[in-house]
Amino acid sequence: MKGVTGFRTIWLWVFIIGSVLFLLSSNSDLGPTWNSAEQFVIEITAPLQKLIKQTTKSTEELWLNYFRLVDVHHENTQLKNEIHELKMANSRYRELLATQGRLEELLQFKQTINRPVLAAQVIGLDPTGWFKSVIIDKGKWAGLRLDMPVVNAFGVVGRVVSVSSNYAKVLLIIDQNSAVDCLVQRSRDRGMLKGLMSEICKLDYVAKSNDITVGDIVVTSGLGGVFPKGLPVGRILDVKEISGELFKDIKIRTAVDFSKLEEVLVILEESKSSNQLKESE
Repeated sequence: MKGVTGFRTIWLWVFIIGSVLFLLSSNSDLGPTWNSAEQFVIEITAPLQKLIKQTTKSTEELWLNYFRLVDVHHENTQLKNEIHELKMANSRYRELLATQGRLEELLQFKQTINRPVLAAQVIGLDPTGWFKSVIIDKGKWAGLRLDMPVVNAFGVVGRVVSVSSNYAKVLLIIDQNSAVDCLVQRSRDRGMLKGLMSEICKLDYVAKSNDITVGDIVVTSGLGGVFPKGLPVGRILDVKEISGELFKDIKIRTAVDFSKLEEVLVILEESKSSNQLKESE
């Protein structure tokens, strides 16, 4: 009942205001001034008209701004999605360019090796964590065998130590169980490269009398039956002579950056026919 009464009251006020406005408009041509009754009605109804007009205007502006904000929000969402897609496309493009650059470097290095090679992708690290080794995506079915040397465009990476049908594990030269017979390129002095579990290795069994200086390049000697001769291994980083020791204390920085190892080349065994052809030549 209260709701019905309030509704009737509202309509009553609307009727009264409407009637007053009608009277005012109908008497507007009777004279330029208002009489006392008209002034009284104006003083009462004018604030109400002003309030209604301001409320109507505010509601209209709020409604229009709401739709504008909805449109702006929708547009911002679309723009953000487009920016995200462009960033993803740009990232993929940069990755493709980087991969192409690395493959071109591998191809150039491949041309310097007079042996058949097979490109492989590094897909993981040794799951045990005990060794410095990586897993590559080629195995027995691709022709890989144990002790095959692995390189990249910068130098020696390691050798194959485990093989399955489609995958293989490569022991890196920075592993403490790795040993590579090497030559100092300038002086032709020999030594044994051993890993220190970092990109800094040591060159053992180099006599104190040998001429070794910082900056000398170290390459594989070809002895040991694993790595071909002349592959880059690293550069002499530090040379020390320790009192009471027979050999120099030599540290080498590897030519390969093992923290960025992604693609490698596995040097395959030469076929018997190619060996016989070389011997006949």
